[in-house]
Amino acid sequence: MNTFEFLMQGLLVAAQPMNLLYALIGVTLGTAVGVLPGIGPALTVALLLPVTYKLDPAGSLIMFAGIYYGGMYGGSTTSILLNTPGESSSIVTALEGNKMARAGRGGPALATAAIGSFVAGLIATLALAFVAPFIVKIALVFGPREYFALMVLAFVTVSSAFGDSTLRGLTSLFVGLTMAMIGIDQLSGQARLSFGIPDLLDGIEVTTLAVAMFAIGESLYIAAQGDKGTDKVEAVRGSVWMNAADWARSWKPWLRGTAIGFPIGAMPAGGAEIGTFLSYAAEKRLTKHPEEFGNGAIEGVAGPEAANNASAAGTLVPLLTLGLPTTATAAIMLAGFQQYGLQPGPLLFATNPQLVWGLIASLLIANLMLLVLNLPLIGLWVKLLTIPKPWLYAGILLFATLGTIGANPSVFELGMLLAFGLLGYVMRIFGYPIAPVVVGLILGPLAEQQLRRALSISQGDLTTLVASPVAVVLLLIAAAALVIPLVLRARGRGQVLSQLAASED
Repeated sequence: MNTFEFLMQGLLVAAQPMNLLYALIGVTLGTAVGVLPGIGPALTVALLLPVTYKLDPAGSLIMFAGIYYGGMYGGSTTSILLNTPGESSSIVTALEGNKMARAGRGGPALATAAIGSFVAGLIATLALAFVAPFIVKIALVFGPREYFALMVLAFVTVSSAFGDSTLRGLTSLFVGLTMAMIGIDQLSGQARLSFGIPDLLDGIEVTTLAVAMFAIGESLYIAAQGDKGTDKVEAVRGSVWMNAADWARSWKPWLRGTAIGFPIGAMPAGGAEIGTFLSYAAEKRLTKHPEEFGNGAIEGVAGPEAANNASAAGTLVPLLTLGLPTTATAAIMLAGFQQYGLQPGPLLFATNPQLVWGLIASLLIANLMLLVLNLPLIGLWVKLLTIPKPWLYAGILLFATLGTIGANPSVFELGMLLAFGLLGYVMRIFGYPIAPVVVGLILGPLAEQQLRRALSISQGDLTTLVASPVAVVLLLIAAAALVIPLVLRARGRGQVLSQLAASED
């Protein structure tokens, strides 16, 4: 069967009434979450992990994907009307979108963001469907040493991509890898780092860690900031729709943003933030109205929002084909796969094609749902911005606790939830990224398993790890991903110091 036939089969799965309901719930929750400042899709998916434990795997994953897409959509509303990005990938949208809202053109800004997100999501999802099978064919020839090299690449890129410091990212990763060693060794059957506690013999639950680090830790961090007052929400004045000139100035940035965002999101060290900044820079360079940039240029909203949503689809390429998460939300979605005994990667396309293609096809449906939800219900989304933060985060703490107890009714598990929540709070205070901890816990056992297999085949010869050209290339890319950010940051610090010295002279 070709890709088109697989996609048609996936649409049949996604169009089932329950799956349509899951998609609607996902995009609605995702949009609401994207609108609220400080709450991202990763936190929402983490909260829902324990709740969906006994649900249908396909429906749950479709709902998670809808939350991811909806979060990307909703972030533009906060950026435009409040000048406070709900997601880091919406920072660029605030530059021009809020200026448009202050000038009374908030409606067209929201419209170009919504329609651009729809266009980008549609094109990028189709690209995902046609690119994924080619990557799967390549990955199917991987042996243990190639998979281990791939895991090393994932560890390095995740550590480098999250946060401002590669060292802090690696520190967070090793915290996660240490947690992954807790429990019974799969090869020897010996207990490791359990300290005589029977509850630790099965290892640490990924769901508990994810909920604690993202929900409990974030809530404690926000509560510790205190009340800093409320920001002014710009009212949407006039028509929500775009005029002919807005359409003429938006359609090319939509396409350019899609072309920039999808490949960057699909790269192992990708991420929506990079694509949005590149898209903004491209539109600023190509615009026929340079005087409007910095004062409310519609191209500065259309291009970055398209790049944002295209990168979201691109992120699913390494997740589904190789099992590599490149964003915090993708890491939590990987945990969602594993709670149903599924491991994303090339074999998943062969063993469970209905689930994979149903998930991909559901993105097309979710994209259409989001377009219908966003513009007509803009008044509802704006009202969400008035929810007091104490109520909001108290609700998150309650929901996280009840969800964990419902999935695993254990006093010990509740204690772990509190302990990891405090750890997440401390890491947020000192600027350590949280996502590498979750990635280390998820991928650590897989990396260890592949390393042991490779060494068993070679009878303990370490040189076998670099005997494969594919493994060498992957390890070289990992080394480059580690060194290049360090060099760029050092060069940036050097330029700042030289400018300070010149100003003092």
